[in-house]
Amino acid sequence: MCELLALSTSHPTQLNFSLHTLAAHGGEGSSTRDGWGVAFYQGRDVALFREPSAAGNSALVQFLETRGPPTTLAISHIRHATRGSVSFANTQPFMRELGGRTHVFAHNGDLPGIEQSGSLVPGAHRAIGQTDSEHAFCALLGRMAVLWGGPTPPPLDGRRAAVAAFAAELRALGPANFLYADGDVLFAHGHRRKHSGSPRAEPPGLWMVQQHCVGSEPAPDCGAGVSMSGGERLSLLIASVPLTDAAWRPFAEGELLVVRDGQVLG
Repeated sequence: MCELLALSTSHPTQLNFSLHTLAAHGGEGSSTRDGWGVAFYQGRDVALFREPSAAGNSALVQFLETRGPPTTLAISHIRHATRGSVSFANTQPFMRELGGRTHVFAHNGDLPGIEQSGSLVPGAHRAIGQTDSEHAFCALLGRMAVLWGGPTPPPLDGRRAAVAAFAAELRALGPANFLYADGDVLFAHGHRRKHSGSPRAEPPGLWMVQQHCVGSEPAPDCGAGVSMSGGERLSLLIASVPLTDAAWRPFAEGELLVVRDGQVLG
């Protein structure tokens, strides 16, 4: 299956060990060779890097580990193609503008029948590629557009309710692990995934670890391998599988977290 990773921190931070570890799952010997991408938030906008090829031996991944832009929020995805060609258009994360902010979405799972769903219908945003994941993102944006009508982010309770209802509908179709950021907060939803040695998808679909770090030296035991730019930092990492020996917590089936600046809001 695909691999997901999100990093949220209290201060601008540079990805290091975790991106490299996640990329190892997308090497030539694995089933996740069909593309990778990472989105670095820079205020309301995003620096997005994608390739429709294996991540494990990517020179661009190696470059981003040392020269990637510092960020307080990053979302990464490594693809195992189940629908749509191996192409740039089908490579996640996907991003669109809504309400004057860049929204980013990455999904792990398979959603058969989503095109025939009477409720998961794209609005103003349309899919560029052929994946069920991008269809789901466009359908989500159609619902969020109703809320994002003013110059400031709409109330968080309303956004959370809309994302929770969306997640419940996805779960009825298939594995629905996803990361969605709206330029203000990160929504992370864990459901089910195929684990090593298991023929069917089972929980947990995501794992998380939160750590408080002091100093600027990159170290695998601090923030699950996040390179800090100096001073004290609170970091929260969410991934498809634990990336280090730290005490990662599994998501409950259907759990939805809202995260900002390394803090879980609910």
